[in-house]
Amino acid sequence: MAAAPPAELLDRAVGVLRAGGLVALPTETVYGLAADADQAAAVAAVFRAKGRPAHHPLIVHVADAAAARAWSTAIPDAALELMRRFWPGPLTLVLPRSARAADGVTGGQDTVGLRCPAHPWAQALLRGYGAARGDPHVGLAAPSANRYGAISPTSANHVRADLGEKPAGRVDLILDGGSSPLGIESTIVDFATGRARILRPGSIRAEQIDAALGVPVRRAGASEDSPRTPGRVRGHYAPGKPLELLDAAQLPARVVALGPARIGVLAPADALPGALAADLALQLVAPADAEAYARSLYDNLRRLDASAAQRLLVARPPQGSRWEAVHDRLQRAAAGSDDALADAD
Repeated sequence: MAAAPPAELLDRAVGVLRAGGLVALPTETVYGLAADADQAAAVAAVFRAKGRPAHHPLIVHVADAAAARAWSTAIPDAALELMRRFWPGPLTLVLPRSARAADGVTGGQDTVGLRCPAHPWAQALLRGYGAARGDPHVGLAAPSANRYGAISPTSANHVRADLGEKPAGRVDLILDGGSSPLGIESTIVDFATGRARILRPGSIRAEQIDAALGVPVRRAGASEDSPRTPGRVRGHYAPGKPLELLDAAQLPARVVALGPARIGVLAPADALPGALAADLALQLVAPADAEAYARSLYDNLRRLDASAAQRLLVARPPQGSRWEAVHDRLQRAAAGSDDALADAD
């Protein structure tokens, strides 16, 4: 991964954003579909490109904590401390919005999600675009660069396969900055009421948030009243084929019941007897390390989805705080394929 995009490519991306176009850019989490958050027409184009519901808010990416103040009316001390500890990085903070954060970005809510990405290409684009506009506080509305509810992209090729580049596709410019180094979306912490609540797990774990703030931070329950934020709907990150999540010990019997030739599996290497594994449409070995698993998760799901398999089986990974974000994404991916699974049965 280069420290920054080539100057001519950065200039082209800045020009696309100024004209109200869409730029797919690498971040340390996943690839984002970026538009100028100040341009209502550009923000609307993001929703059209993704097929995203209009009430579903977008995260605004900013260059630093100083820029965040332009998008929020009140940043509590605890939120400032998290910015100090974890920005730039994979942390989104939900804060009271300022007048600059329009309804199209916030989904009509009184809050806005803000993130300062660490990826050098994202930082270069934010600062380059800020310089071009004469405003260091610019924001880029940048949800994941994929169809709404589908598997998130962690490479430029994923974006090309899913949304495509114009004139045939939906994105004006796709920046290829290599694979996303974390491979899983940001942790989201809500400060709408002034006190921290974790809305979505990510690479920054709950105990790290607790340690930074010196107090245990609550996790918002699924039915709890909280701001709408990305990635919290029950079914999300889902492949097109039906996906089942089950314990590794259940895999052999389930493969026999379904017929090995029809099945794609993501599981530890020793989860299936050799004879069964040899007959699978595709078997991918699940990494034993949580960070490696997260980094390869979406690429593995895409490989399974593109295989000859008709059904996808994923062995549940280990428990523990390091695995919380992976479990969250897998559970939502399985829920998102419930309708497909019902059709297949």
